[in-house]
Amino acid sequence: MGMILNTAGCDEHVPETERYIRTIKERESGICNSLPFEKYPHTVIVEMTKKCSILEELFTPQKGIHPTLSPQAIVTESHIDYYKHFKIQFGSYVQVHEQHNDLPRT
Repeated sequence: MGMILNTAGCDEHVPETERYIRTIKERESGICNSLPFEKYPHTVIVEMTKKCSILEELFTPQKGIHPTLSPQAIVTESHIDYYKHFKIQFGSYVQVHEQHNDLPRT
């Protein structure tokens, strides 16, 4: 089918993967340094890691398989909307109002 599987043995380094992990850690460090907290709940760390990995796959690489589509757009067939995904910085305080119906249930 034309696919080549490149496997790595135990204790063998894969430079591409190690660089990706290092980039994610550096982005997380930048976010942590911009927040005013000393300790973070586990959920915040998980969401921060998700956000950083989404940002990494958001832009089209120079030597990618498609000239205009990002890897995320190819795999998920979804496109990023600035006003939905980047309007508020990670860790910002926001006040959310949820609509409530105070009528008794019948």
